[in-house]
Amino acid sequence: MTPTDGTAWDAALERLLDEVYAFAWVGPRRHDDWALNVLAVMERSVTDPRGRLMLEWGVDREGRENIRPCCPFLPPTTEQVHAWTHPVTAGAAVELLASLTQEWFFEGRPVRTRPDRDDVLADARRVLGRFGAGAVFRTSSDLARASDSPDFLAHELVGGRAFTDHVMDLGLIAVSPDEVGVFWSFNAN
Repeated sequence: MTPTDGTAWDAALERLLDEVYAFAWVGPRRHDDWALNVLAVMERSVTDPRGRLMLEWGVDREGRENIRPCCPFLPPTTEQVHAWTHPVTAGAAVELLASLTQEWFFEGRPVRTRPDRDDVLADARRVLGRFGAGAVFRTSSDLARASDSPDFLAHELVGGRAFTDHVMDLGLIAVSPDEVGVFWSFNAN
């Protein structure tokens, strides 16, 4: 993956996640323990250091103002963020981010069968390319418990330990020396 300019990143993120119930936010990496940075992103107490597009649904914004600062996320601890996520390779992270574009159940056209599959994967590579070649990726998916390179495109969306009050949720965390990205999909049924 190669670094991405802002316009390309914004366009790719919008094509990927703008029409699904998802969260996409990037913040600066200010702590050695990346989980502290993840919590700051979940609380939206930081802004994108490059001023790029971030996605948050209106209902989450209202929940943040009326329920808790990290809404829809539960307020996890750094220990829980570490324990509830699993490392994945950069290739698996691309597949996972591409998979977040699909609905949770009864997906008529999961990414693996869509005619624009290669375009969706290219957008996911573009978004994650921002974090550089040395980025570390983690996911809440149970598929990553046994392997750091599960085939996310071969399976339906599979969550793990819930980070929200929703029926299911699934997330990807990207960590570079300078930034932390949090990408999450929610099944609000």
